[in-house]
Amino acid sequence: MIRWSWRREAKPAEPRRIANLRNLELEAAKEILKEVFHARPSDIEDMIQSRLEEKRWNEERRTGEEGLWPQEFCLGD
Repeated sequence: MIRWSWRREAKPAEPRRIANLRNLELEAAKEILKEVFHARPSDIEDMIQSRLEEKRWNEERRTGEEGLWPQEFCLGD
């Protein structure tokens, strides 16, 4: 059987590479916000923090940790 040297087995990406890629994407997004929308770095950080809090709140609601309606509802006796 001939094995082609240019053909490699697919490997999952290393966690470090994924984290590094996400950091690069975040920095690029910050630069775009700064240049296109003339946003200040402090405003950008506030936007990111707000988005993270919103995402965390939505995840809590979805997993039932906080703020969900009871499974059964009764108007009274």
